[in-house]
Amino acid sequence: MFTFATHTKMSVPMNFIESIKRPILNEMQLFAKTFAESLSTDNPMLESVNEYVLQKSGKQLRPMMAMLSAKMCGPVNQDTINGALSLELLHTASLIHDDVVDDTTERRGKPSVNARWTNKIAILSGDYILSKALSCAVKTNSLPIIKAIANIGMQLSDGELLQLVNARITSSTEENYYTIIRKKTALLFSTCTEVGGLSVNADEKSLAHLRNFGEYLGICFQIKDDIFDYSTDIQIGKPTGNDIRDGKVTLPLIYVLLNTAGELRDKILSWVENKDFTPENIETITQYTHDNGGVKYAIAQMEAFKNKAIEELNGFADSEEKKSLILCAEYAASREF
Repeated sequence: MFTFATHTKMSVPMNFIESIKRPILNEMQLFAKTFAESLSTDNPMLESVNEYVLQKSGKQLRPMMAMLSAKMCGPVNQDTINGALSLELLHTASLIHDDVVDDTTERRGKPSVNARWTNKIAILSGDYILSKALSCAVKTNSLPIIKAIANIGMQLSDGELLQLVNARITSSTEENYYTIIRKKTALLFSTCTEVGGLSVNADEKSLAHLRNFGEYLGICFQIKDDIFDYSTDIQIGKPTGNDIRDGKVTLPLIYVLLNTAGELRDKILSWVENKDFTPENIETITQYTHDNGGVKYAIAQMEAFKNKAIEELNGFADSEEKKSLILCAEYAASREF
């Protein structure tokens, strides 16, 4: 199943998502139908929230990665669908909960669930969707898949708590940063590719490369998200400066504060420590981070992880699915929102 081949640079299409999805169009249509069915309920309140969540569902990159990883190693089956469904539901629930934790009022350009309803309704709706995710995992009757999905549920919460504990700049090092984003983001991508492989009984060597590919891509994806926080582009779909406002010290700012000195740097450090985030202070922090190479450094790290992800696919035989997974990595680094 795992053979050695070399990766050549691909031309990047304008519409990433449609190109990524092309080898799995039928599978994704079945996934979309099953996803909607999984959220059906006779509870009027849950029905309203679930319909709203479906309308706001994103590009579904994670289930696409699960499907592509499976199809690269064997025929997609019902376990693949249920595994991908479980992971997307778990991801959806985690976003709803995250918005409550972070007091976020906007998600993908629309009011978040907690802003549209209340924090209580958001938490309970997230719990319901999480339970649905576990139910779908059980349908695979695969202990390795269930264990992988249960583990990522724990890691997501672990990552969020670590971020809260390490909110102080004195605790903010690159090592801590990568530990947090690995748990918060990268391991979910890694589990998607792993579950895809597990669903078609991929061999251990292939599974290891799929896990690594997903993890490196996930790190790349999160660094890109953190770079967005230093953007003024209104197309991103969520307010910029949110991480700074929430006291989250991410890679661009970590780099700058650890590699500069002076009065303004000390003033910014004081603002971060004391959560003195006026609009003027956020603008100053953003500009300082740009001027001192923080964003440029983060971009270089993001590109390095993208390339590491692509290298993990070198041993798989060339296929349309492999091309689409490479495009997933290219998309993670070059997306504009």
